Amino acid sequence: MKSSETAVIFIEFQNDFCQEGGKLFELVKPEMIRVQTIENARRLLDAARTKGCSVIHCPFSLDAIWVDHCSICGLIANVRQGECFLPGTWGHRIIDELAPIDGETVLNNKRALSGFTNTYLDEILKQKNTKNVIIAGLLTNVCAQATAWTAYDLGYNVRMAMDACAATSQANHEYVVNEICPILGGKTTVDDLIASLE
Repeated sequence: MKSSETAVIFIEFQNDFCQEGGKLFELVKPEMIRVQTIENARRLLDAARTKGCSVIHCPFSLDAIWVDHCSICGLIANVRQGECFLPGTWGHRIIDELAPIDGETVLNNKRALSGFTNTYLDEILKQKNTKNVIIAGLLTNVCAQATAWTAYDLGYNVRMAMDACAATSQANHEYVVNEICPILGGKTTVDDLIASLE
């Protein structure tokens, strides 16, 4: 993959998920440790920066008014009830290990599962002449997968960096590895992806 035509998207590496004291940390802690999610995501970020890929940070921002207005239920309703990822709070902030630097895009209006919904992600990728999309983040089988599906449907060459993702269980994570990644084009790891960048 040509680095100049590749965007690496980091989904929800936020304190509420990834740090002690985060409201959802205990749900994903065992899998993040098993997979070494943050360490691998950091290696991917370093490589993306070094090789000249576009880097896009995609945090979740709780939009309580929208959730209430739309009668959203299920997962996002639970996030609303727990006031997770509330803009302006410590829990909403991207973790220090993956903090954006000047020139990197931060999508501050992601309020649904896919990073493309209610954001300008597709327009940003098109402006950058992006052909390849690499996705890392949380949860493997929810927002990371939803973003991957949308990117695939929009015509991008999509890969998920599976050892830079995490779910709430190994079974959920492995389902995406074994059942979803082959549909998108194959299983991939951070090492595979770094090696493939030209």
